[in-house]
Amino acid sequence: MDGIKIVLVTGCAKGGIGYEYCKAFSEQNCHVIASDIPQRIDDMLDLKISKNIETLSLDVSSDESVSSAVNAIISKYGRIDILVNNAGVGSTGPLAELSLDTIRKAWEINTLGQLRMVQKVVPYMASQGSGCIVNIGSVVGMVPTPWAGSYCASKAAVHAMANTLRVELRPFGINVVLVVPGAIRSNFGRANSETLANHDWKLYKDYKEAIAERARASQAAKAMDASVFARHVATKVLSPKPPKQIIFGHMTGW
Repeated sequence: MDGIKIVLVTGCAKGGIGYEYCKAFSEQNCHVIASDIPQRIDDMLDLKISKNIETLSLDVSSDESVSSAVNAIISKYGRIDILVNNAGVGSTGPLAELSLDTIRKAWEINTLGQLRMVQKVVPYMASQGSGCIVNIGSVVGMVPTPWAGSYCASKAAVHAMANTLRVELRPFGINVVLVVPGAIRSNFGRANSETLANHDWKLYKDYKEAIAERARASQAAKAMDASVFARHVATKVLSPKPPKQIIFGHMTGW
């Protein structure tokens, strides 16, 4: 594997952008470890058709799972060159009514999940004096919207962490890239809508359809194809001097 980048991507089930990241990095001759929670391992089987993609069980909300997965990769390859912190979940609903348990779950995956991965991978990258961490934020982390305050806030925190990590990790030769997607076509909107199905709003019962529409908003007709988006990100990340930010996709102006 000398000279070949070892790339770890989280949240890679078929239908999501992570699945397309894996294919995009693989197309550029990287060796990709595609990971997701145990219940979704079967949703990554198609990726194994490629000789330079393998799959791995990894739950970013679990300290034990993250440690086990990263240790397995280090034992096998001795390094991780690029970490793509893609795993995430939607979190739609009015902040005044959305349960704290629901909000906490989103933050555990979207925000702390990324930091959990960083804290486990950074020591190995620092020891080799190189590496690249790609944290996936969102355009709504910059411009928050009604009915998605929990998700927007979780991504705004990702932006703040990425910008801080970039400075803190520079002495160790580690680059930090913040990806800010706009509306990208994936299964994210459907999954988001499904979690709303059983909600019975009280103060906001008259806004139920507007809230449901917000859950589907990223999947409008003009949403960018996920494979186009992923190839763009992979090319930028693999460039000799990766950019600090990659802002791309419908509703970002690019």
